[in-house]
Amino acid sequence: MPGVLPDGEPVPADGALPEGALTEVGARGFGVYVHVPFCASRCGYCDFNTYTAGEGVDPDGYADRVLAELDLARRVLDGAVPRVDTVFVGGGTPTLLAPGELGRILDGIDRVWGLAPDAEVTTEANPESVDPASLSALRAAGFTRISLGMQSTAPHVLAVLDRRHTAGRAARAAAEAREAGFGHVNLDLIYGTPGETATDFAGSLDAVLAAGVDHVSAYALIVEEGTRLAGRMRRGELPYPDDDVAADRYLAADYTLSGAGLDWYEVSNWAAGPQARCRHNVGYWTGGDWWGLGPGAHSHVGGVRWWNVKHPATYAARLAEGVSPGAGREVLTGVQRREEDVMLRLRLAEGLPLSTLDDAGREAARRALDDGLLEPEGYASGRAVLTLRGRLLADAVVRDLLP
Repeated sequence: MPGVLPDGEPVPADGALPEGALTEVGARGFGVYVHVPFCASRCGYCDFNTYTAGEGVDPDGYADRVLAELDLARRVLDGAVPRVDTVFVGGGTPTLLAPGELGRILDGIDRVWGLAPDAEVTTEANPESVDPASLSALRAAGFTRISLGMQSTAPHVLAVLDRRHTAGRAARAAAEAREAGFGHVNLDLIYGTPGETATDFAGSLDAVLAAGVDHVSAYALIVEEGTRLAGRMRRGELPYPDDDVAADRYLAADYTLSGAGLDWYEVSNWAAGPQARCRHNVGYWTGGDWWGLGPGAHSHVGGVRWWNVKHPATYAARLAEGVSPGAGREVLTGVQRREEDVMLRLRLAEGLPLSTLDDAGREAARRALDDGLLEPEGYASGRAVLTLRGRLLADAVVRDLLP
């Protein structure tokens, strides 16, 4: 989860939600996010809420603390959850916890709310934090999907990003995950890192395809303030990312991945068919409800969004006192919910119903169509669907569609 929390109104000590928030829980699906904030080392580009061993944060007993928040969540939602459709364990590096500890958390979620028979259960992992034995144990614990951080296969690019794994480790870990019985395996890529060449990125794409995964996420490098990478760029040690280079890399990714049968379903995500899409993330993008467990985790239920305190020690202390670890919340207005719906749904291959837009937004959609940013076929059927060029300019298209 991002390292900077927003402002907001206080969360009640018992975590209670405003009246009416529970009336439609799960209507668009219900997921659980579990944040595991521990890392062996911090990557230079990362501003997520993470802690290394040298920072005095002890992961021992972490599953118990998450289970304590889960018990609070049970009381707050009070039987309103019909079932859990997806679980996503992210970080940090979740697989620094033993598979049995992650399994305990998953079992707790099942006991409290019940996992749907076809529930998607994902964990993130760094390639060096798993091996065949741990992957088999994770699969036996109930995990169905794994997302591995490859980022690049070029050693000098990995060095700039402060990644510890060797160039070929991510692909080997993906193969080990398939052998362990994971039906769905994702590899993450980052493009546009200073020093990365077109040949470097082509090699990373080739390695992804050779690994035989059914899902790929590819993101342009974003330089976040306060990170080690930002400091190096500010001092002139590295150049800032180039937007034109990033656009070229995106086009290369889409050409290569789609040519291999992995179609885009969200601007930064490609999958080998609908069954391979990350259903948990689709829930985020389509207005679903979810409870976020762990320090700094964000939640959304019935138009109420809240976020937990960041530091693991503060999180543990709040739970030990029997009070919510929530640091702040906001009750979204109808206008805010509609704006978020436009912003997120437009990024999907299914696009956005034009009826979601107001008159000014529909006029902006017509201009985007004329500019080649929206697909004519989608527009004719009442939807705003980005073209390939539109995907490159997705943020600008959103700004035009909203007042």
